[in-house]
Amino acid sequence: EVQLVESGGGLVQAGGSLRLSCAASGFTFDDYAIGWFRQAPGKEREGVSCISSSDGSTYYADSVKGRFTISRDNAKNTVYLQMSSLKPEDTAVYYCNAARRLGGTQLDYWGQGTQVTVSS
Repeated sequence: EVQLVESGGGLVQAGGSLRLSCAASGFTFDDYAIGWFRQAPGKEREGVSCISSSDGSTYYADSVKGRFTISRDNAKNTVYLQMSSLKPEDTAVYYCNAARRLGGTQLDYWGQGTQVTVSS
């Protein structure tokens, strides 16, 4: 059974830090790019950051660049999102996504999300 389990969310004051974890099981983790998305109340889900399966290259949305750092530990099948200098506008449910293209098929798995609340 494929599982992505996020953890590490919580309530933090503006300027604080949190580290989110995404633990994966049930598929070949090394073959998948892993991304973090977030969805704030009344807003669409947006991409925050992702890390490739191959060379570890990373992407960050402009809104988090310089404040968030994504990393992966393939030995532990886990991806982390270190979030610093948090702002109230970072408040959202954060989701982990695993994706790869196999032949002509796009494979996507999602976690259940973890709430991050940043108070001003």
